[in-house]
Amino acid sequence: MTDAAVVARTQRWIERAVIGLDLCPFARRPFEAGAIAYVVSAAHTDDELVRDLERESLRLAASDPNELETTLLIHPHVLADFLDYNDFLDVADALLEALDLADVVQIASFHPQYRFADTTADAIENCTNRSPFPMLHLLRCASVERAIAAFGDTDRIYTANIATLRRIGRSGWNTLDVD
Repeated sequence: MTDAAVVARTQRWIERAVIGLDLCPFARRPFEAGAIAYVVSAAHTDDELVRDLERESLRLAASDPNELETTLLIHPHVLADFLDYNDFLDVADALLEALDLADVVQIASFHPQYRFADTTADAIENCTNRSPFPMLHLLRCASVERAIAAFGDTDRIYTANIATLRRIGRSGWNTLDVD
């Protein structure tokens, strides 16, 4: 699959699932403004992905938020297993600490096999974080703080997402054609 096809499929997932189902009330503005960087990593090893993550974290931190709000570091060739991916999140957080960016950039996790700790593998609520490819979503901490301040109780996002997914069920999710 070409990088362009990976990006197109990711954009379709954002449009149909993330925005279409209102899974993230903060996603529409940067999506419509074209302020999301879609970076397809060629990494085949964890070390190569760490280098890409370092580069993209530094680029996001140094960029103008009006031009680049957030980055999706999509890595289709590495960490296909969710448990390996989940373990890598500790490496990613440690990298942000080492770069002195932990208060500037944070990572949200998305994976095709995403599974919350308290769910079964086929539980529909896992789809809130299931993406077509493994990816690390790099967010500006300041933007997250502003969004939380404006939105209020963000716990209701999680509960609303579960309710939405349970309402549409597996068949409704499948009609989105985002996997």
